[in-house]
Amino acid sequence: MANIFSKKKLSGVSLKSHKNTNHSETKTIPVPDEVVLSMSQHMGAPCNPIVKVGETVFVGQMIGETANKAGPPIHASVSGVVTDIREIKSLDGFSVQSVVIRADKAQTPCAALVKPVVGSKEDFLKAVYESGLVGLGGAGFPTHRKLDIKKGRAKALLINAAECEPYITSDNREMLESAVDIIEGIKLVCGHLNIGSAVIGIERNKPDAIDLIKCLCENETGISVKVLPSIYPQGAEKALIYSLTGKVVPENALPIDVGVIVMNVTSIAELSRYFKTGMPLVSRRITVDGNLVERPGNIRVPIGTKVSDIIEFCGSKGERPDKLLFGGPMMGMTVTETKSPVLKTTNAVLAFNHHVEADTKTTACIHCGKCILVCPVDLMPVELEKAHDKVSIEDLKELSVNLCINCGCCSYICPAKRKLTEKHQVSKKMLAASEHKGG
Repeated sequence: MANIFSKKKLSGVSLKSHKNTNHSETKTIPVPDEVVLSMSQHMGAPCNPIVKVGETVFVGQMIGETANKAGPPIHASVSGVVTDIREIKSLDGFSVQSVVIRADKAQTPCAALVKPVVGSKEDFLKAVYESGLVGLGGAGFPTHRKLDIKKGRAKALLINAAECEPYITSDNREMLESAVDIIEGIKLVCGHLNIGSAVIGIERNKPDAIDLIKCLCENETGISVKVLPSIYPQGAEKALIYSLTGKVVPENALPIDVGVIVMNVTSIAELSRYFKTGMPLVSRRITVDGNLVERPGNIRVPIGTKVSDIIEFCGSKGERPDKLLFGGPMMGMTVTETKSPVLKTTNAVLAFNHHVEADTKTTACIHCGKCILVCPVDLMPVELEKAHDKVSIEDLKELSVNLCINCGCCSYICPAKRKLTEKHQVSKKMLAASEHKGG
């Protein structure tokens, strides 16, 4: 098994940050003519639509839920009329049901919305479920499931405010614009789950946010800030846990298995706002940037807003970008259609032309070992590639392919431009299929 984190410090790569929008205050986009709300916006089984074509809906009204409440519900982000329920292709290529709402631009809130009343842990978890909250850093794990733990298991709450991907500054703006919500959200979770301490991890390239959050923590018991080196992938969950606590999450284990819960900084703030207002997750802040964006910035958009509406609001220097991403350049998902809607997990929209992309021609491995040196979980990417090419399940197990966090460091650093990260993801699927077949 890989000797993860044996170097006593986080490995990774130093990237140009391109935090062009760090000082761009959040603007709110005008309500779009229509939104497209995917029923798959979290890890796990998708929701089923519970509205019909022709039905009038209101902001915050539940329009989709899973059969067993394993996944959080989906809520209308605009008021208006449901005009269609159709399948659209998701970013990973699968077809998912989506609810299309024609906005009336009034943004009338659902009359049934009320602030949650919490008298027990069960009430708290029910309210978290009804908020529709998922991990807003990109993973999309249902928050009500993450927080559903046995008493005493969680010793610390870790807040991920690293935001290590280039270009993205939406979490930084959350800290600068909604710092009080963050602290209140931390106290809310720690109080209801009986967690004794919380640590907020912020990369050192966000000095304004560090100063502000530290100032707010001065009068708080059990909440502290740790300044982290600016290295990618500092914000990856296992890397963050190691940086903040020195603990290693074993292969196939969860953070709670080492006594911690990790939440994204925007997630914790959204939870606070829900408990104060009763309005579930219906909008989010995203960073819009890239060399084809005329007015880069941070904007708040209704979930389900189409990329085309976002690009129109921020302006485009060209008719159509050659590369369009949801998320950052390292781990973001390529968007092929400007009709694609923003999801709960979308923290950025980046638009580039081909001049920005580096040469991606693949050549033979020169055995330089750089991929091994930068791997944050101490894997051997070059050996994993060989195991992939040989379709050797045993070698993939021995090399601990499941520890790969899909950060892309190995592919980024490789002078031969080997498709290492892509092969590791395929290898994990090969291993899973093999184990399923064997079981």
